[in-house]
Formats: sequence, structure tokens, C-alpha cells
Amino acid sequence: MSFHMGYNGNMKKIINVVEDEKDLNELVKRYLEKEGYVVNSYLTFDEAYAHMDDEVDLWILDIMLDDKSGFDLIEEIKNRNADMPVIFMSARDKEFDRIIGLEKGSDDYITKPFSPKEMVLRVNNIIKRVYKEDTKIEVDGYEIDENKRIVFENGKPIDLTTKEFDLLMLFVKNKGTAFLREQILEKVWEDNYFGSDRVVDDTMRRLRKKLPNINIQTIYGFGYRLG
Repeated sequence: MSFHMGYNGNMKKIINVVEDEKDLNELVKRYLEKEGYVVNSYLTFDEAYAHMDDEVDLWILDIMLDDKSGFDLIEEIKNRNADMPVIFMSARDKEFDRIIGLEKGSDDYITKPFSPKEMVLRVNNIIKRVYKEDTKIEVDGYEIDENKRIVFENGKPIDLTTKEFDLLMLFVKNKGTAFLREQILEKVWEDNYFGSDRVVDDTMRRLRKKLPNINIQTIYGFGYRLG
């Protein structure tokens, strides 16, 4: 059983899985880890209860747990943090269970047997909804809000055209990678552009003028790279 303390430097979300069926617990853990989550697995109510105050972003609870139930556990979780997302899983596919689960504040309810891929999909959706990721990226003293497609310098927005922004993001997302002009055309302008690849240089010149500190290097006879 792996246990990761405290703040996770790469901002991976931490999920606690409480399921007394060891094989299913391992399966859920494996699939979620493959998706990039940090997963702690617990087999009993008491085990999970002992880690109630650890840092965690989402709980997945089996309803039937030894002599107690996932319903007891969600009450403990919600007492500590009313906004903590919880998914119930249960083999008892009764409307009754589902309604109690929702009344007690669960975000989702999944019945066994389920496909691990469906579980991962539901987890991803809840994580996205609950933790709206901060999409601000810092590069060379500029702050980029990817969702709003705005670049800020010292809190002031810099006005970029669509293509200038797309060009910037290509390099930001592929830092250290050198791109040929043809590759840039293909990725930023796609197939709907017919004409000279001079448009890449022209757009790059405008981008550098607006963002003079951006460290996009020209590789002569080849293309460009963000250093």
C-alpha cells in the first residue's frame, strides 16, 4: 500500500480508494495511477478513518465495509470538508442506495460490476468540475491564461492576434523543441493556409515585438525554439 504525504510537487491529484475486495481495490488503483493520479488504497473503515485528515482530493467508497458502511465514512469526510468530492461504488444496485448516497452528499454512484475505464472517466469529470485547473502559465516573466487566451506582463494584458497566441502556445507547450517553419505552418495554420512560410517569420516578428523578453531563438536555416 503506497502512501504519499503532503503536498505533491507536480500537483497530481490524490485519491483515496476504500474497498474491501482486494482485487477490485488493486484494479481501480492501477487504472487511476495509469491516468496520473496518486492513489492510496484502504481495505477497511478503520484503515481509511486513520487517514481521514491526510491531504486528499477525492474519495471513492464502497458502501459495504466490514461492520460499518461507506455511509458512515462519508459523514466523517463531509464533517471535515463539506466540499470534498466522493464517489460511491456498490454491488447493491438499488435505487434506495443511490438516493441515500446522493442525500449524504456523494458526487457520483457507480454500480459493480463496472468497467475501470468508466470509473476513470467519472473521476476525471469530477476532478475537472471540482478543481477548475488554474491554467495560468509563467514564461520569461509573462503570465499566460490559456483558457482566456490572454498574456499579461506585470498584470497588464498584451493584445495578441489569434495566430500570435497559437504560435506562442506551440512553443510554450513544447519548450526546448525546435520546429521547422513547415511544421509551425502545419500546427498553427493547419491545412487552410496556402502561401509562403514567410507568414511564420512575420508572425514571429510581431510576437517578439509585443513580447520582447520571450526567449524564442532563431535556428538559422532551420526554424525556431523556445529556450
